[in-house]
Amino acid sequence: MTRYSAFAIAREAFRQHKGWDRAWESPEPRKSYDVIIVGGGGHGLATAYHLGKNHGITNVAVLEKGWLGGGNTGRNTTIIRSNYLQDPSAALYEKSRSLYETMSQDLNYNVMFSPRGVMMLAQTEHEVRGYKRTAHANALQGVTTEWIDAKRVKELCPIMNIDGPRYPVLGALWQARAGTARHDAVAWGYARACSAMGMHIIQKCEVTGITSQDGRVTGVTTNRGDIGCKKMGIVVAGHSGALAEMAGFRLPIESVALQALVSEPIKPCMDVVVMANTVHGYMSQSDKGEMVIGGGTDGYNNYTQRGSFHHIEETVRALVETFPMISRLKMLRQWGGVVDVTGDRSPILSKTPLDGCFINCGWGTGGFKATPGSGWAMAELMAKGHSPLTDAFGLERFREGRFIDESVAAGVAH
Repeated sequence: MTRYSAFAIAREAFRQHKGWDRAWESPEPRKSYDVIIVGGGGHGLATAYHLGKNHGITNVAVLEKGWLGGGNTGRNTTIIRSNYLQDPSAALYEKSRSLYETMSQDLNYNVMFSPRGVMMLAQTEHEVRGYKRTAHANALQGVTTEWIDAKRVKELCPIMNIDGPRYPVLGALWQARAGTARHDAVAWGYARACSAMGMHIIQKCEVTGITSQDGRVTGVTTNRGDIGCKKMGIVVAGHSGALAEMAGFRLPIESVALQALVSEPIKPCMDVVVMANTVHGYMSQSDKGEMVIGGGTDGYNNYTQRGSFHHIEETVRALVETFPMISRLKMLRQWGGVVDVTGDRSPILSKTPLDGCFINCGWGTGGFKATPGSGWAMAELMAKGHSPLTDAFGLERFREGRFIDESVAAGVAH
């Protein structure tokens, strides 16, 4: 793998940039691998990367039915934070946030991580109490966050109207080291690093069946032939239920669309990320100048990746009071991603009833921020059969009633 650097750019400039290698290979699938990862999004690629980097397992194939990062990895609003209330959640998301800080150097690929800070607005007395509680919990967990008053909110984000008639800003939970990253670059960087370790990144390879013998996984059936494996990880986000059915078990999840949109580009006016959860809208400004706006999930189960007019109306109408300037912006584009949601709004990283088969799903609206930590934990679980980061997130918690209830505690209306 050619190492990217300023010197490499200068060298290639003299060669009309004809010397660059492909970022990753596109090989034909072999008959079998030690490990198959189904899903070539951020979480699947991160799992493969950490299997190789942390555990020396490189006879790995990542199977993606479309193109890398074409699912939720390229369809989110890029927010990264770790200020969750429950201890298992905070540990996993903080691991992820810390890995984001060094990801560009670790992968030798610029993922454009921007620790610009994330504030979660308190616009009711309920939220004030809830966010102060989270700040205290984060202090005990070693996660650096703080409660800030309305004056400080205005200083950090001058375009905000903090005196709204319905929902005045009373303060915010502020995480200064949170921020954003370039979502598709995360997938590309992981794919490049995996390919350099000898792993096979196989696109346009849809899994149509899962084979097993004596209760243990033996491989997959795909549109490019049968492929054998000793272990398999299912990391397919909103389509997890369909893959689980192929493997012979059911999941306690629902799939729904989550929509987002961006405005036309404008001059820099906002250098933080703001989440306004009372009205449920969140916004940041991209490096191209677009205002990136996200809202809530659809009110019904579906697999659509399109946007809808009523969601634009609901989300923008909610944000206009707090950010009056966006009422004058034109929408540039809109999209949807398919998220899988559990009853306690926490993910599943777990062994399954099929021996040798592991599953990573249920991230709901918080998948992108967890990408590197999820991959680290899933790889450890697959390699060793146990990971401290995944202990609380097993499938058995639903049978035992041992929930990690982030549905309200996270301060986000999922």
